[in-house]
Amino acid sequence: MGKQSKSIVAGMTVLGLAGIICKLVGVLFSIPLTWIIGADGLGVFQAVFPTYNLLLTISSAGLPVAVSRMVSHALAHDDPRSAKKIFRIALCLLTALGCICTLLMLCGSPLLADHVNQPEAQLGFQVIAPCVAVVCVLSAFRGFMQGQQNMVPTAISQLIEQVGKVFISLPLAYFGAQISIAHGAAGALLGITIVEFVALVYMIMLYLRRRYVFSQIPQLSTEEESSGKGIARQLMLISIPITISACIVPLSQTIDSSMLIERMLSTGMTIEQARPVYGLFSGLVIRLINVPTALALAVSMSLVPAISAARALDDYDTVARQSDLGLRFAFLIGFPCSIGMSFLSREIVSFFYAETLSPEHLTIASELLSVSSLTVVLFTVVQATSSILQGLNYQRIPMYTLIAGVVCKIALNYILVGTPEIGIHGAPIASLVCYTVSLVPNLYFVLKFGKVRMNWMGWIVRPGIATAAMGAVVLLMRHILPQHRLITLVEVAVGVVVFVAAALEVKAVTPDDLRSLRRRKKGANA
Repeated sequence: MGKQSKSIVAGMTVLGLAGIICKLVGVLFSIPLTWIIGADGLGVFQAVFPTYNLLLTISSAGLPVAVSRMVSHALAHDDPRSAKKIFRIALCLLTALGCICTLLMLCGSPLLADHVNQPEAQLGFQVIAPCVAVVCVLSAFRGFMQGQQNMVPTAISQLIEQVGKVFISLPLAYFGAQISIAHGAAGALLGITIVEFVALVYMIMLYLRRRYVFSQIPQLSTEEESSGKGIARQLMLISIPITISACIVPLSQTIDSSMLIERMLSTGMTIEQARPVYGLFSGLVIRLINVPTALALAVSMSLVPAISAARALDDYDTVARQSDLGLRFAFLIGFPCSIGMSFLSREIVSFFYAETLSPEHLTIASELLSVSSLTVVLFTVVQATSSILQGLNYQRIPMYTLIAGVVCKIALNYILVGTPEIGIHGAPIASLVCYTVSLVPNLYFVLKFGKVRMNWMGWIVRPGIATAAMGAVVLLMRHILPQHRLITLVEVAVGVVVFVAAALEVKAVTPDDLRSLRRRKKGANA
C-alpha cells in the first residue's frame, strides 16, 4: 500500500473512530432526552432539525469541501501562501452566509413553525438560529485542516460537540421541561448552539497556536499568486454544485417533516398518534442509522483532498488506486452494518429505548430500523462515489443523481405513507429507492472518469462472503439466546469478530490494511 493510500486509511480511521463515538453519544443523548421531554417533545425537537439542517447545508456544505480541495491542490504544488489565502477568503464568505441564514431563521421562525404544523416549535427555531453562523465559521477551519490531510482537529471538535450536548443540552432541556414541552425542546436546542460555539473556540485556538507552520514551509511556487477575486470565484464554482447536492437530502427531510405527518393524517390517524410515530422514525431510527454512516462520512472526507492532490499532479494511477481503496472500504463498512442492524433491529432498539418506549412504539421502531438499516450500504457507497467525483472536479454529477433519487423518494413517500396498510413503514422503502437511483450512475461515472476498473471480488464478493458468515452466526445466536442487554452486546461483539476473521480469511481485508490502521492510531495519539 502506497503512502497516499495509507494517508487515506489514516484519515478514515481517525474520523471514523471519532464519528462512531459521536454518533453513539448522540444515540445515548436521545435516551435521557426522551425521558425528559417525552415522545411528544421529541417530535417538537425533531421538527426543527430538517429546516435547521437545510439552512446549515445551504450556508456551509459546499465551501468547506471546496476549501479542502483547493488547499490540498495548492499544497500539492508546494504553494502554502495560496493555501492560507484560500482559507481567509473562504472564512469571510462562510461568515457572511452564516449570518444571513441565521437572520432568515430568526425572522422566519413563526412561518417555519407553521410549515411543520407545530406552532410549539417556534421557540426552538429561534434558539438554534445562531448555531448556523457558528457552524459556518467552524466548517471553514475544518475544511482548511482537512485540506492538509490532518483529520485530527475535525475529529476532536466533533467529540467536543457531542460530549458537550450531554452536559449542557440535557440540563437545559430539564429546566425548560418544567415550563412546557416546547421549552424543554428549546432548551435542548439552545444547548446545541452553546456547544458548537465551544467547538469553534477550540478550532480558533488550535489555528492560532499552529499558525507558524506555514511560515516555516519554503515558498517554492514561481507562479503569480492568485487574486482574491479569482480564488473567490473558484471557491464558488466548486462549492455551488456541492452545496446544491448537499441541500437535496435536508430539503427532502424538510418536506418529509410536514408531508409524512400530513399523509399519516390522511389515513385517519390523529395528530396525537402521528407526531410520536414521526418522532420514532426521524428521531430514534434515523439517529441509530447515523451511527454507522459516520464511517461513510469519514471515507468521503478523506477521499476528496487526497484525490484532488493526485489529480493536481495528473497522477491518474494514484487516483485509480485511491478510488478503488475508498470503494473497497465503503462496501466493507456498509455490508456488515446494514445486515447486522437489520438482523438485530429489535435487540438494538430495546437496548437503548426499552424503558422509554411503549411496547407498540418499540415494535414500530424495530420494524422501521430493520428496513432503514439496509440504506447504510447504499448511502456509504453513494458518499464514496460522490467524493471521488468531487475530487475529480465532476461535482455536478452527484448533484444530478441525488436529485433524481430524492424525486423518487418524495413520490414514494406520498404514495406509500398515505396508504393505510403501509403508513410510516413506507418511508424507509422510499429511502432505499432514493439511494439506489443515486448509486448506479455515480458508480458508472467513477469507473469512466477515474479510470477505475470494476472490482467485483474486492468490493462485493469478498465483503459479501464475510457479511454472510457474520449474519449466519448472529441469526443463530438470536434464535438460541434470550433477549437481554448483555446478550445483545455479546451478539454484536461476536458478529464483529466473525466478520473480521472471515474478511481476513477471504482477503477482503489485508494485513497491510490493519498495519495502516495501527500506525494511524499511534500517530493520532502522538
